[in-house]
Amino acid sequence: MDAPLLLADIGGTNARFTLLRHGTPTPLVALRLDSFPHMEAAIAHYLSQQVLPAPPAGALLAVAGPVAGNSVTLTNRGWVVDGAAISARLGIGPTRVLNDFEALAWALPALTAADCLAIGPALAPQPGAPLAVLGPGTGLGVGAFLPPNRVLPGEGGHATLSAGDDEEAAILALLRRRHGHVSAERLLSGPGLVALHEALAELHGLPPPGLTAAQVTAGAPETLARFCAMLGGFAGNVALTYGARGGVFLGGGILPRIPAALAASAFRARFEAKGRLSPYLAAIPTWLITRPDAALVGLAHLAGQG
Repeated sequence: MDAPLLLADIGGTNARFTLLRHGTPTPLVALRLDSFPHMEAAIAHYLSQQVLPAPPAGALLAVAGPVAGNSVTLTNRGWVVDGAAISARLGIGPTRVLNDFEALAWALPALTAADCLAIGPALAPQPGAPLAVLGPGTGLGVGAFLPPNRVLPGEGGHATLSAGDDEEAAILALLRRRHGHVSAERLLSGPGLVALHEALAELHGLPPPGLTAAQVTAGAPETLARFCAMLGGFAGNVALTYGARGGVFLGGGILPRIPAALAASAFRARFEAKGRLSPYLAAIPTWLITRPDAALVGLAHLAGQG
């Protein structure tokens, strides 16, 4: 039997694994990375639980962070994920490392209506136009698919965040005094959700709330609404930057947990609120990706290209 390929979607908090055999993936397995000292240990644990005729013939790893030389440091964990080192230490075939939103971008053309939820009006995408994807999780990822068969990865989550109103300007001024540069990821991520809630409390003269991101999501609807609105403004910027008339997709670990709050928020209004370019944005559909293995779909597409 031919050895399978290992596919993994590695975020700052969790990693998802599957084995690709003759184009068919095995059931998805998710592991919390806090349980392991480094990435090799997490991969080794997953492989030890599988029935394998031989070590994997190779691996494709989608990792949350900027890739250089087939290696990446997890932006919000500090682990180094190095393809050559993983292959050597675990005895598997060639390992390719790529950014997690690059993998997600490769999946975009394959996603169907069953894999997504429309946020805003049901609009038809422009055929042959670029598709963009972004999403908050442990960080804030951004990428794009350029037809017919090219992906443009990037680190757009670290671009400077802009304010949409006076309160947001006050939030950014507060954080600028603390951090200097305020990136989009500083507020539009899991840690950013906490930072946003604490900044709002400080501006309103309230004591520090001391909540986790999950607690803010569950019990602070005003903060969550502000988070979604600011994300909408950023998503509109991404759509303009890529010319993403084929649609903007929303991924990451946070939004699939709050589809109703996202749909009811000002996300779409802020997405379109770009002055003279508002009609341009109004014609672009926005979708929330609900398929949990979407990045692995992208990796499988890459594997099929050889």
